[in-house]
Amino acid sequence: MNSYNRITRITYLALLAVALASPFLGLYPVFVMKLLCFALFACAFNLLLGFTGLLSFGHAAFFGSAAYVTGWFIKSQNWTPELGLLAGAVAAGLIGLLVGLVAIRRQGIYFAMITLAIAQMVYFVCLQASFTGGEDGLQGVPRGKLFGLISLESDIALYYLIVAIFVASFLFISRIVHSPFGQVLKMIRENEPRAISLGYQVDRYKLLAFVLSAALAGLAGSMKTLVMGFATLSDVHWSMSGEVILMTLLGGVGTFFGPVMGSGIVIALQNLLADKVGSWVTVIIGVIFVLCVLAFRKGVVGELHAWRERRRDAALKLAKRH
Repeated sequence: MNSYNRITRITYLALLAVALASPFLGLYPVFVMKLLCFALFACAFNLLLGFTGLLSFGHAAFFGSAAYVTGWFIKSQNWTPELGLLAGAVAAGLIGLLVGLVAIRRQGIYFAMITLAIAQMVYFVCLQASFTGGEDGLQGVPRGKLFGLISLESDIALYYLIVAIFVASFLFISRIVHSPFGQVLKMIRENEPRAISLGYQVDRYKLLAFVLSAALAGLAGSMKTLVMGFATLSDVHWSMSGEVILMTLLGGVGTFFGPVMGSGIVIALQNLLADKVGSWVTVIIGVIFVLCVLAFRKGVVGELHAWRERRRDAALKLAKRH
């Protein structure tokens, strides 16, 4: 286990080094920033599905509403970017609290349908509200100056801010999962009746996990608005919820790096194929998803972990024989 943890740490440090050096390696900063935004979105969703066992079909409501809130405050109220990001995350967390109070009373498909229904309500609010720009969305959101001092108009400056936020959020999620609170969430996922019998107030744990997931998803949406300079109805549409589910399942539910891997695959395919096949990119990604689910039921990273476990078990059995 120590060897596994050491390899994991080395891998993460290597990936961090690549991320820090990517602007100088010829990678397009805006593409990597967009990838990191969706990677955080998938990690936030994975906190709910992978470690709590709650399948939400409405996470686009938090991602998209935060995108609009951040865009409106920065563009119309002249807020600084850090305050805009904070406002988006807080707004998503509050919406998550309201949705969670209703949704966690149900389980399984009923929970999923409640989140989807409320997300559709949020979508129509964004469509009809005056401050959202309707079908045109919020366009031309300025990046502004960080703390009123550092201009983010430079892609490089904004890139390192996005990397810092993503790394901090990833470490925060890791800390949540490895904390006593996270262990209770895993217990609820594996055997909720047993958690109840041990005296845990399961609904409170579920609600807190839901709010944390919503706030982190909102932070991802806020980052996306800052990077791309706009917030549109596609950010809050139900298809965005499907996209984050796809990313998480493709990478590996319940793994730390799986959602990052899955989002990287999906975003890369979208960018590579969009100009070549147009709207058919959705069909191609769907086919790839079906093939991966059939061949890699635990996702790419999940299957790698399972393969590693099998190798370790085989080595232990061989050692016992000798």
